[in-house]
Amino acid sequence: MKLSVLTVPLQSLSAEDAFKYLSSLGVEQVELGTGGYTNYNHCNPAVLLEDDGKVEELKNLLKKYNLTISALSCHGNPVHPNKKVAEEYHKAYVDTCKLAQKLGVETVVTFSGCPGDCENSERPNWVTCAWPNEYGEILEYQWNDVLIPYWKEAVKIAKSYGVKYIALEMHPGFCVYNPSTLKKLRNAVDDMIGANFDPSHLIWQGMDPCVAIGELKGAIYHFHAKDTIVDPINKAKNGVLDTQNLGSLSDRTWLFRTVGYGTGEKNWKDIFSKLKTVGYDGAISIEHEDGLMSVKEGLEKAVEIVDKLIIRENPAEMWWA
Repeated sequence: MKLSVLTVPLQSLSAEDAFKYLSSLGVEQVELGTGGYTNYNHCNPAVLLEDDGKVEELKNLLKKYNLTISALSCHGNPVHPNKKVAEEYHKAYVDTCKLAQKLGVETVVTFSGCPGDCENSERPNWVTCAWPNEYGEILEYQWNDVLIPYWKEAVKIAKSYGVKYIALEMHPGFCVYNPSTLKKLRNAVDDMIGANFDPSHLIWQGMDPCVAIGELKGAIYHFHAKDTIVDPINKAKNGVLDTQNLGSLSDRTWLFRTVGYGTGEKNWKDIFSKLKTVGYDGAISIEHEDGLMSVKEGLEKAVEIVDKLIIRENPAEMWWA
């Protein structure tokens, strides 16, 4: 496993300053945003795709600070019912695949997306229950008419640019939000589709990350290290489906936290051990979204914990067996 960081929180720094800082912390890889919901301050496809010299500059900067790229991230909703919006997210995805080829990157991270409830919709419609029956009809439309056809074509695009892994982040609000929906899309489309496994989104839904990792053996292509804390009082009052602003720190049922500040180090030891058990030995990419900590403090605390807990070496021969 290698220690990586999604550089988006460091958007106020130049790419060189961000890389220099992360390298000084012992970080080995970076995950670079390339558009969509993700800012592209350190890796702008519009600039890099038009200038091979800029591509070489980026490669040289990474080499200077002993860093490699774990993935390019273009989180977006390419099946948005507003066609103009969908086209913008799709373009970010295509440009990211093109750039991945130039940079020699094999993994693209994004969301599955979420359509509306019919062809005339203006906004996405995330279905969370099976009844009334209209919700089942919405799901049929979303999956069979929009999602599966889109990703079949998106896989072809990725393959044409040498991308090997499409890592979808399982995120509520989008059609792929848990292992079951990830496997459903993977089985319907191509095994090029796998997971960007982020435990934080699963924890507040009530899932056990280690069980979910077991469910996705062979289909985990990237990993986000981000924690979540669930407030037992607010959960008892209102459940886990919380639409309050993420800044409502004292009122929400759950909050994103820096690694180790949500579920504790024991949970993260178990997660990294389970990843090793199912054969995942890739990037552990820290995503800092902790509303209680500064970027510097949150990242540095996460780096310290992850660096201490991840399993870097191959297991020894079992001389005791």
